[in-house]
Amino acid sequence: MIDWSLTFFLVAGVAAFFVGTSKGGLPMVGVLGVPLLALVMPPVAAAALLLPVYIVSDMVGLWAYRKDYSGRNLAILLPAMIFGVGLGWATAKITEEWMVTLIVGVVGLYYCATVVFRKSNAPPKRADVPRGLFWGAIAGFTSFVSHTGGPPYQAYVLPQKLPKMMFAGTSTIVFAVINLVKLVPYWALGQFNPSNLEVAAMLSPVAVAGALIGYKLTAIIPEGIFYRLVEVALFLISLKLIHEALFT
Repeated sequence: MIDWSLTFFLVAGVAAFFVGTSKGGLPMVGVLGVPLLALVMPPVAAAALLLPVYIVSDMVGLWAYRKDYSGRNLAILLPAMIFGVGLGWATAKITEEWMVTLIVGVVGLYYCATVVFRKSNAPPKRADVPRGLFWGAIAGFTSFVSHTGGPPYQAYVLPQKLPKMMFAGTSTIVFAVINLVKLVPYWALGQFNPSNLEVAAMLSPVAVAGALIGYKLTAIIPEGIFYRLVEVALFLISLKLIHEALFT
């Protein structure tokens, strides 16, 4: 059931805005959408409600980054992530969400640890197929379960040191496709109903505004600061996910 209170809509509005800004190129805030909305409704219902909001704001991101993306990464990641979504669908009834949340948090911390110990002048890694298939499948699976595909995805793409706008565009396109793919299994599992679709429609303009603002901010933030913000956000989000999995 949807709580139609003012508190619910204030929290949901902020969550939708965060979703939108992530689609505009600021992935450091997008992962906060579901946990924030989960403060006022069950986490599974929060994930289902926000999926249409993700898809609407994806359209803005696709238009904004139509020329900025890594074709090689898309070719490697998309099949793997679609496989991961299928795996999540097939195991939906036996998968413990807290375990997935814990794994995502550990993956994020693992990447952050590699950043600390990696030499600052280390050469960028290549978009290689084995690593891309591995991390892509994990990202698709965790994205299906709890919209937390970002940390596994970033563990693969961030070491490539792509240009800022190419990184943002590739992220936007990959997750736009995956969100569309997730519509079918979410619908089959009965996650949509008239009430949450109505609320999603009400939140979508907020997400679109967030996407436009996110794109503008991405364009003006210096590249070094942009990547540092992504890494710091990944660290904090990973800690939160681990705490959420173990203590809630």
